[in-house]
Amino acid sequence: MKLILALSALAAVAVAAPASQDAQASVVKNDADVAPDSYNYSYETSNGISAGEQGQLNNAGSETESLAVRGEFKYTGPDGVVYQVSYVADDNGFQPLGAHLPVSH
Repeated sequence: MKLILALSALAAVAVAAPASQDAQASVVKNDADVAPDSYNYSYETSNGISAGEQGQLNNAGSETESLAVRGEFKYTGPDGVVYQVSYVADDNGFQPLGAHLPVSH
């Protein structure tokens, strides 16, 4: 019985806790276009998160068919720093770039 009361009290506290800004975020921009050999999308939320990506199918229908993608995303971390990453993903793998990411020499 005490366990049920304790769990009920804990659940009540969790429900009463204020929601974070991220939980209350809404989509303020959302665009997308999909074609047989390409696509692109972008979105932005009210809490500053944004992302976009474009993809292109190369050598369609051949044994060397591949997808080349370019994109980026941005968000504010728990430390208040805005993190931005741009990337390419193609035959050479996933290649991210960001001021906070290490660079191989």
